[in-house]
Amino acid sequence: MRWLMLGVGAIGGYVGGSLALADEDVTFLDRPQTVQLLQRDGLTLRIGGQAHHLTQLHVVSSLPEALRAAPYDVAVLAVKSYDTDGVVEMLAPYVVSLPPVLCLQNGVENELRLAQVLGQDKVLRGTVTSAIGRRPGEIVLERLRGLGVAKEHALAPALVNALNRAGLRAHLFENGPAMKWSKMLTNLLANASAALLDWSAAQVFANPQLYRLEMAQLHEALAVMRALHLPVVDLPGTPVRALAMAARLPVTLSQPLLRRALGRGRGGKMPSFHIDLHSGSGKSEVAYLNGAVARLGQAVGVPAPVNRRLTELLMAVTTGQLPMDTFQNRPQALWEAVYERA
Repeated sequence: MRWLMLGVGAIGGYVGGSLALADEDVTFLDRPQTVQLLQRDGLTLRIGGQAHHLTQLHVVSSLPEALRAAPYDVAVLAVKSYDTDGVVEMLAPYVVSLPPVLCLQNGVENELRLAQVLGQDKVLRGTVTSAIGRRPGEIVLERLRGLGVAKEHALAPALVNALNRAGLRAHLFENGPAMKWSKMLTNLLANASAALLDWSAAQVFANPQLYRLEMAQLHEALAVMRALHLPVVDLPGTPVRALAMAARLPVTLSQPLLRRALGRGRGGKMPSFHIDLHSGSGKSEVAYLNGAVARLGQAVGVPAPVNRRLTELLMAVTTGQLPMDTFQNRPQALWEAVYERA
């Protein structure tokens, strides 16, 4: 198959690089500075302790340049949710020439935004549960779990077969929205609070007061899913249904269970919101995860005050409206800031 990778970050580099290693025809599209680095240094994937160095990649820095090599079977979107509007603006003039787009982004609204411009028939929902990291000069597979593709498009089975030939452990899902929401449940936990406190996920889960806050945001998201008639589904290597069941247990039972399980899953890696906050970009995906729970909850009449307040606080710190150290190592201050207006 012929693939166009829209973004060569950790996920785009891992998925596109794995496909290239499997002799798939892959074109990588990214910013000019990234393209220059890829042309000069190639792309190194570290999988299972083994380094795979890819050279002579087909990399381009503009969509018109990419489309000169069209047609493609599929494009893969693997950028942060806060970059979606920019990508949509880039794609809009070329809708006729574009293939269907497999959206691997976190969040539950990106596909809707893409469909407004591309048409529903050109958008496929996808999700990545494998843990991918970046080190200087290489992309690292930290834990192989897999990848999901919604069975809502005729192309989906062929994509899954190709992804599996590349060792990506892809699975078909009957219910695309349920798949995306279930992934978002896992993204919410110990993410916003960890960023605000400058704590690891393990520290957050170990604090009884913050654990209750984490469960509160999870319960709100689950309530919105019920209102939308979406079931919780297990994802590749990720027992999300067990997470939802554990959340219904008394705190004295669920905290030790989830502390161990989620601590193993995250390891020592800092959550994504923390990475965004300390990157200095002034952007955060919290508006597209916790913020989405609050927005969509309001639309279906389900209050989500904890998710709304976490979004407000982290965006205020991210954009400089609040000092970076407002909540650093101050769990009580965070608790009070969430619940004084939640």
